[in-house]
Amino acid sequence: GESYFNFLANLPDLVLLMDESHRYRASAGVRAINELKPILGLELTATPYIETPKGTVPFKNVIYSYSLAEAMRDGFVKEPAVATQKNFDPKQFSPPQLEEIKLQDGVRLHEATKVELETYARQTAQRIVKPFMLVIARDTTHASELLKLIEAETFFDGRYKGKVIQVDSSRTGAEEDAMVARLLAVEDPNEPTEIVIHVNMLKEGWDVTNLYTIVPLRAANARTLIEQSIGRGLRLPYGRRTGMVVKDKDGNPRIHPVDRLCIVAHDRFQEIVDEANRPDSPIKLAIVELEPSNDRRSPKSTPINSNLTYQLSNKPATATPVAAANGSSAAPVIGAEPAPIFSSEADRHIASTTFEAIRSFDYLPRLTDLQQPEHRDKLVREVANRVATGQLALGDAPDDDDSYVAAIVEKVVSLVVQGTIEIPRIVVVPKGNVTVGYTPFTLSLANVHYPPVSHALLLQHLRTQQQETLNFSDAPTDERRLEDFIVRGLVDFDDITYDDHADLLYDFAGQVVRHLRSYLRDDDEVRNVLTNHQKDLAALVHSQMAEHRWEHATDYEVKVNAGFSELKSSAATVDADEAVRDFRQPVDDRSRIGQMLFGGFRHCLFSVQKFHSDPERRLAVIADRESEKWFRPARDQFAIFYQFEAESHQYQPDFVVEGAQFIDMLECKARNELE
Repeated sequence: GESYFNFLANLPDLVLLMDESHRYRASAGVRAINELKPILGLELTATPYIETPKGTVPFKNVIYSYSLAEAMRDGFVKEPAVATQKNFDPKQFSPPQLEEIKLQDGVRLHEATKVELETYARQTAQRIVKPFMLVIARDTTHASELLKLIEAETFFDGRYKGKVIQVDSSRTGAEEDAMVARLLAVEDPNEPTEIVIHVNMLKEGWDVTNLYTIVPLRAANARTLIEQSIGRGLRLPYGRRTGMVVKDKDGNPRIHPVDRLCIVAHDRFQEIVDEANRPDSPIKLAIVELEPSNDRRSPKSTPINSNLTYQLSNKPATATPVAAANGSSAAPVIGAEPAPIFSSEADRHIASTTFEAIRSFDYLPRLTDLQQPEHRDKLVREVANRVATGQLALGDAPDDDDSYVAAIVEKVVSLVVQGTIEIPRIVVVPKGNVTVGYTPFTLSLANVHYPPVSHALLLQHLRTQQQETLNFSDAPTDERRLEDFIVRGLVDFDDITYDDHADLLYDFAGQVVRHLRSYLRDDDEVRNVLTNHQKDLAALVHSQMAEHRWEHATDYEVKVNAGFSELKSSAATVDADEAVRDFRQPVDDRSRIGQMLFGGFRHCLFSVQKFHSDPERRLAVIADRESEKWFRPARDQFAIFYQFEAESHQYQPDFVVEGAQFIDMLECKARNELE
């Protein structure tokens, strides 16, 4: 029965977490906070300053800062870009004409982005994001004029009537409630709003992830335009960047539209670019923290080779500095490279030749098969032939060269069996007659509303200064039928053959053409859209075809291309004076584990290993205690690939561990990441 407020106020250790710095912004809020008597208040804000008539005053109690530039660098937000028409001269147009041109180009960018977002979502099996465009008006009167203009029949044939909301202080009562409800639902794909017009009401506290195009139409200096405009549109719909790079029709790389925010600023283009290039710009500004000047550590690259590589090496072993538990220098045991097994130069030559020859026997299912007489004899003959034709004589070898070579070969095979975990290379291939096709279906084209265009837009990324051109040209074409634009784009995909799917391809192309005719005036406009957006339309159709693809094979066959593969070497960057540490000893400064090398293993196939975290080091202790062999695989050790978000990635497990009855791949994961 006690009030929640009184309950909180009576707590002796109350800590408040605030999503904005309300004590600077609202007098009633700060009074309520003070009455709760917290021992600590932690505030999070994207605007750590107070606005005064004399300018902005930064907060004095900032305990941690993560800048916009750092967020861009780390990939947590979109890349902002400013857009204009190529070779555009704003002085040729009156202010009303300039506003309409900027709105039209904003819509063109918006419609192109809408299709690219849907294509990406279908390619990566993710939810479809509905983008919207934000228009910044001067005042409430201007906002009302813009609303009438955008919803008029003369503006793209009235396509946006009912899809625009005006957000400003002129709405009250039921109108205000309806406005707020639509604004809060703007991320919902089923909500119709595509354009939001606002007058300084969305300055802070409005968090959306689907804003992709901003058209500022009010006077402001470049810095204010950058800060207030991009702050609303930098959040990413999937929580992180795709990391994908797409190519334009000329083959030039460009940032994927999912990762990009566009500001349409024909009249302020160069001014905004110059502001972004200032040293103190919120986009360009980044912090590089150096170690204190009294820290003389310097990095070095250290090779990480398997024990087997050192044992069969032609070079004598080199001692590696080690650290005892008390930090003093110790004998070269922990992390020391194993000494070569063979003492004479001739023996080491035969051993390394044998190791090279074994690679050609990887068709055998098991390494132990090399010890069977027929394979062992074949290997001995191969090594003897290579040694006989080589430049190095056996020197002090006995007269019976064959038995001498055979003895070393047998020793090397034994070392390889002991010093390797057998990693096969396996492929699964269709067997017999394989047929591939697509089930007929109706395309989803609701998001396709490309307008006809006749000029190119120039985009410049504010952080990287990379430029790209979105070509919207009326280039002549030799396609006889409108459907041929789409068919030509589809047959460019590797998994579609014209001969097998011609009827279906023309069915899909016909659906696209009929949809374009449904909202464009005539076939000349349809041809214009198909000429300019052929690639994106074909990609959208192809992404939907992938959802209806089928494949039938008589059977599947497992083929082992290699029964075993050599352990790959790698390298690590560590401090030049960093000693190899005993992996059983806990590390005080766990944040530096990634800069350390560890050794002292009993069953690891490498003398030193590198860990990314302390849990990995602890897992190595268990592996070394309870397995017969283990190691941390280098990149490309496994030929295991998987598709994620339309890109192919290579799988690299944390550990490979062999016991008496098993060979396991181990992943070290946090409890909340086990699934």
